[in-house]
Amino acid sequence: MLSVTFLGTSASRPTVERGVAAIAVQREGETLLFECGEGTQRQMMRYGAAFSLSEIFISHFHADHFLGVIGLVRTLGLQGRDEPLHLYGPKGAKKHLGAAVELGVERPPFDVEYHELKAGDVLKRDGYAIEAIGVEHGRGALGYALREERRLGRFNPEKAAELGVPEGALWGRLHRGETVELEDGRKVGPEDIVGAPRPGRLLVYSGDTRPCETLVAAAEGADLLIHEATFSQEEKERAAETLHSTALEAGQVALAAGVRQLALTHLSARFSGAPGILLDEAKEVFPETVVAKDGMTIDVGFADEE
Repeated sequence: MLSVTFLGTSASRPTVERGVAAIAVQREGETLLFECGEGTQRQMMRYGAAFSLSEIFISHFHADHFLGVIGLVRTLGLQGRDEPLHLYGPKGAKKHLGAAVELGVERPPFDVEYHELKAGDVLKRDGYAIEAIGVEHGRGALGYALREERRLGRFNPEKAAELGVPEGALWGRLHRGETVELEDGRKVGPEDIVGAPRPGRLLVYSGDTRPCETLVAAAEGADLLIHEATFSQEEKERAAETLHSTALEAGQVALAAGVRQLALTHLSARFSGAPGILLDEAKEVFPETVVAKDGMTIDVGFADEE
């Protein structure tokens, strides 16, 4: 299972309909948090995101992306947490996130560890990796990609039975790539029964950014691209000045990268309750677009199983 729950989809400031930036990613029982804007802990309660998370990834140090760390760390402490919490971000993470944590007054009863990342860094995990992507929003701002490892090829039970391989442990060994010996002395290899390895899923989050080639390259073939869409084309000059993107530009990134689905987030407050203009702009160039809203969950499936 890989799913994305949008906890905050507004840009710069919260609105009645939308909180500021925060996204919870659930994968095989594990929760990762990308951004932690003001009020994130309340949104986590509201939309059922697990507080047992151990890693938070911040794209850059504008207040709407990390101020929620203050309350979240304090609440985790009051809940009796004792496992370490890992906070990741670009250069300056220890300074900025450390200052936020200290504003919680009480020293948390668990370790808070700060990690500074740069573009190209890869964090290996069990079955997947988190990759830091250099984007164009100044001060070393980052996007992030969650890239799963390749999966085993499809196992052909009919072929296994045809070759006389008894169901059970030998099937598992063959699926894992081992050659097995049958009771009659024959040897059967995985090449006879198992298909080619299949790609895992790829989820990419842009953070705040101008459209850029580094993001297009990182998102190539992604199952889901989450891209900021702060402005409409009417304010394309302002988008360029402030190092943000329009919805149309987000659609162009998705098209260039050949992704399966695009989700727009980080919407200017003027579009909070009526984001249709942004959706229409993006869909002009990339039809498989949705506008995220607070509480929306997207389940990311495997392309070869849909």
